[in-house]
Parts: sequence; structure tokens; C-alpha cells
Amino acid sequence: MSNELSPTLIIIVAAVLLLQSVYLFLDARKRNHNYWLWGIVGLIQAPMPTLFYLLFVRKIFRKRAD
Repeated sequence: MSNELSPTLIIIVAAVLLLQSVYLFLDARKRNHNYWLWGIVGLIQAPMPTLFYLLFVRKIFRKRAD
């Protein structure tokens, strides 16, 4: 059994990390957060940086006063 990763899998993982990083960078810049930090953290792993950003920075589940 070989421990090598297929080139297709490496390309898919790299694309996911790059897309996540670009999304976090652009959204954080639009909302005046530490956009360089979020862009770099988005390159490290997926999907935890996006989940943390949405839950703790953007607070997507906060209660809204109607």
C-alpha cells in the first residue's frame, strides 16, 4: 500500500483552501476585521477558520431585535 496522495486530491485541497482564504479575506475586509489574519488562517486548514469566523466574528446566530 502506497502512502502517496493523488495529484487530483492535492489540487482539490489546495483549491478549497485558496477559495476559503479569499472568502475570509474579502469578507473580513468589507466588515473591517483583521482581514490579513483571516486570510492567512484560511490557508492553513478547512473548514474550522470559516466556522469560527461566521460564529464568533460575524455572529450569524445572534438574536435580532425586531
